[in-house]
Amino acid sequence: MTSTPSPFRLPDSPTVDAVMVDRRAKSFTTRSIKKASKLAALEMAVSMIDLTTLEGADSPEKVRSLCVKAKRPWERDEEILGHRLGHVAAVCVYPSMVPHAKEHLAGSGVKVASVATGFPSGQYPIDIRVRDVEQAVKDGADEIDMVINRGAFLSGKYGVVAEEIGAVVDACGPAHLKVILETGELVTYDNVRRASDIAIACIREGDFIKTSTGKVSPAATMPVTLVMLEAIRDAYKQTGTMYGMKPAGGIRTGKQAWHYLCMVNETLGEGWLSPDWFRFGASSLLNDVLRSMQKLATGEYAAGYDFSDA
Repeated sequence: MTSTPSPFRLPDSPTVDAVMVDRRAKSFTTRSIKKASKLAALEMAVSMIDLTTLEGADSPEKVRSLCVKAKRPWERDEEILGHRLGHVAAVCVYPSMVPHAKEHLAGSGVKVASVATGFPSGQYPIDIRVRDVEQAVKDGADEIDMVINRGAFLSGKYGVVAEEIGAVVDACGPAHLKVILETGELVTYDNVRRASDIAIACIREGDFIKTSTGKVSPAATMPVTLVMLEAIRDAYKQTGTMYGMKPAGGIRTGKQAWHYLCMVNETLGEGWLSPDWFRFGASSLLNDVLRSMQKLATGEYAAGYDFSDA
């Protein structure tokens, strides 16, 4: 692929009012939620979590352990809640670990997701990134999490960014795509909105835009997520096409999870309150959600060591 920008037509992105975005995002943390609604929201959050292991020390055994947790998040669910919790949404691994995850998750309903395209930098040559995606899909990945080339974006080479997203869309075939913007490196809300609009213009219905790799700070924040949700909302109003959203990194508590769900509901509507359209990329979130559920059900918090590691 050449580095010359294609004739991609940049979407007309509105200027973001940073003060209002911060204020509105903060307002979702002050909502009063009844106990029964909190329990329902936390159970929904479990179904939306992508459990992730993306370390240099990853091994088939570590992936197997994560898959066990994904299929049965809480061993004491029936005892404490009176019913069995469902599984999480997906397990996300490096491409080399996809066959192992696929084997352990067969028949479970848990999706296999894989980061590809030169994660986390997005700086590899596009032909290498495309082959990475094709191999991950061939090995059984149901979802691909790609990262955009932020260097190209910040240099104003929007056509290059769009062309590369399009090439990955083609390489995904039947697999769903999540486009990671790495918002911590985009600096401004205007850039986040522009990158969101570019990604949305290139992906298919059912694909996602995603905040972060989890390797850069800051990762997901409520204001950044709100800017991206509004981009999805505006695209839906214009075209009737639904796209998904995944905040990733930095979401660690059950309380934060229901704040995000309130924001999704009030910005996009109940139709997006499904793992088909909204995900949390936050492995450390799961056990705190389970601890929060136990507190609501019994009045007492469990210790962290009462839950298996994700």
